[in-house]
Amino acid sequence: MNQREKFGSRMAVIMAMAGSAIGLGNLWRFPYLVGQDGGAAFVIIYIVSTLVISLPIFFAESIVGRRSGANCRGAMERLAPGTKWKWTGLLMVFTPLWIVSYYSVVGGWSLEYLIQALRLDFVRSTPEALSGSFGQFIARTWAPLACHLAFLLVTVTIVAFGVKSGIEKFSKVCLPILFVLVVVIAVYSISLPGAKAGIAYLFKPDFSKVTLGTCLDAMGQSFYSMSLGMGIIITYSSYVHKDEDLLVSGVGTAVSDLVFALLAGLAIMPAVFAAGIQPGSGPGLIFDTLPYIFSEMGLRMPWLSSAAAILFFLTILFAALTSSISLIEVGVAYLTEEKGMKRQWACVLLFFLCGIAGVLCSLSFGPLSGVKLFGLGLFDFFDTVASNVLLTVGGLLIVLFVGWKMSRPDVREEFTNDGTKRANVLCFDFFYFLIRYVAPVGILILFFSNLL
Repeated sequence: MNQREKFGSRMAVIMAMAGSAIGLGNLWRFPYLVGQDGGAAFVIIYIVSTLVISLPIFFAESIVGRRSGANCRGAMERLAPGTKWKWTGLLMVFTPLWIVSYYSVVGGWSLEYLIQALRLDFVRSTPEALSGSFGQFIARTWAPLACHLAFLLVTVTIVAFGVKSGIEKFSKVCLPILFVLVVVIAVYSISLPGAKAGIAYLFKPDFSKVTLGTCLDAMGQSFYSMSLGMGIIITYSSYVHKDEDLLVSGVGTAVSDLVFALLAGLAIMPAVFAAGIQPGSGPGLIFDTLPYIFSEMGLRMPWLSSAAAILFFLTILFAALTSSISLIEVGVAYLTEEKGMKRQWACVLLFFLCGIAGVLCSLSFGPLSGVKLFGLGLFDFFDTVASNVLLTVGGLLIVLFVGWKMSRPDVREEFTNDGTKRANVLCFDFFYFLIRYVAPVGILILFFSNLL
């Protein structure tokens, strides 16, 4: 078995995990949900949901990863040898590879739009000419495929360099740049005429909009945004030194994720409202609406609009990459430790497997648009299965394993560093209760609400 690497410092741990959490969902889904579900009221519910549902799941996965010091499959075998819990580990290996297969398609779109921004296409085109251009692009055959494979190639190349030289270095460089970029864009966005309506959309509390659906939206966004139920936290935690503080890494990841999501909201929504466009949801908000905005603003401020477009799509690309490398790393850890493969060959294998699946997802908008599974196109099928089934089932199994299979002394020892972390000792009973009783109920509610 290859010797396992470790993250070099506590900051490296937080940056890698926060990088995994910060993804495309922060840039389009979170701002839309905030405005749709009551502004600041939604943010409050989101924070509560993170504390009582997502953080306990995060800690459960962290405990499994660090205590075992192994990949997802190996972790369950070490902590529950000879039992059927090994299938939970295999599910955790399969899920992120399933996700990255279609996630890399969206990452490829971000690469294409960054290239268009660098060519100044948005400024040189009229807003009318850009209308519907996104749909036309994804319906093509070769250009989206090339972008998907290029994005996936960059991802596996970073992972091939290893935990410290690849993932850690990329996260330590990329994450600060990502925050700087989104702040710059936010400053530009809120300075536009008419931007106040976008700020009010995000932060004006409207408790009349708070319903059960609001709570489910907040719970779902927190769950997915924190990279739960997909083996990433288990894998990354297995690279964490035994003296590191799991409470600090968990809270640091949650805070970083929330701050970035709010900054992304300030970067996007004021510009959307300044252009007189009602916000929507989904990739169309990024890849269809915002190029229209950059083109419209380019009529008045061409160079400033071009710079904003380049910065914006560079931010999207970085955000997509920080998540995709964590998804691939789960499978690489499994192949290197359980199958004895060299890291580079594991990356090559996953590039081909995920690349082929991604080709099918990409073509589902064009030549394969008529192919349906359970009434869904291939891309939507991959996305729906991951969001509604794989992630929630994985998260549920992990909290049940830590809360009911592992012994309480073992869980306490890992969470508190054998009683040496005073704050962790004080918080343990609270989070252990949440892991055993509250988180499973929350996940089941989310699971069944997704199926309705």
